[in-house]
Amino acid sequence: MRKPTIKALSLWRPGHTKGSLFRLTPLVLLLLIWQLGSHVASPGMLPSPLAVVSVIAAEAWSGALFLNLAITLARVAASFALAMVLGTVLGVAMGRDKTIDRLCDPLLIVLLNLPALVVIVLAYIWIGLNEAAAIGAVALNKLPNTTVILREGTRALDKSLDEMARVFGLPLGTKLRHVVLPQLAPYFAAAMRTGLSLVWKIVLIAELLGRSNGVGFEIGIAFQLFDLTRLLAYALPFVGLMLAIETFLVQPFERHISRWRPRHGT
Repeated sequence: MRKPTIKALSLWRPGHTKGSLFRLTPLVLLLLIWQLGSHVASPGMLPSPLAVVSVIAAEAWSGALFLNLAITLARVAASFALAMVLGTVLGVAMGRDKTIDRLCDPLLIVLLNLPALVVIVLAYIWIGLNEAAAIGAVALNKLPNTTVILREGTRALDKSLDEMARVFGLPLGTKLRHVVLPQLAPYFAAAMRTGLSLVWKIVLIAELLGRSNGVGFEIGIAFQLFDLTRLLAYALPFVGLMLAIETFLVQPFERHISRWRPRHGT
């Protein structure tokens, strides 16, 4: 019989289990409060968790839940990618060139303060009720956030490192990879995290107002029918999906691109 190795034993630590259970405590309490509240309120005002799970199972079995989740997730991904690319380019340009910064800053302030609802409605009026309008409107709402963060990151670049790269004659690609990008990584990660939390909320509004599918559309239908059970049956899986993406994709990526930075207390 093989004895467990030290490496294998190190994979399980009581502290990890306790930490995971502690993080689940608020969710368990919320579920208990929900269950108790469903006994006090009428089913139309607050359906029980079991009733919501039953509708989730039915929608999943029919395939409608997975289809609408996939459609909404595709819109989130497209809007997020478009905003990140354009915002990064514009932010770096504004951070490095004062003329570009002066020209674009007033427009940036307007976009930062313009309500998302106004942008979405104008996009649907001017472009039409189509995917381009929906994705473009969501990306435009995210764009100023990314631009501001990357502009500040570019302004914070260490000029001495840039000068050192010039003295040693580093090629542009090498300079970007080993000098510029590592310094911008924390700002890029911050733009990703705040951007994702912003985009997936605005996508639901865009779908509710002008699309015929997706989670936002289904929530809108449930609202019109005053069907709170169906509304929660689509809202909760979508929130869970976004939390999973944040936990298992965004946070590990953020740790990866920031791995060169010294940790506090080390």
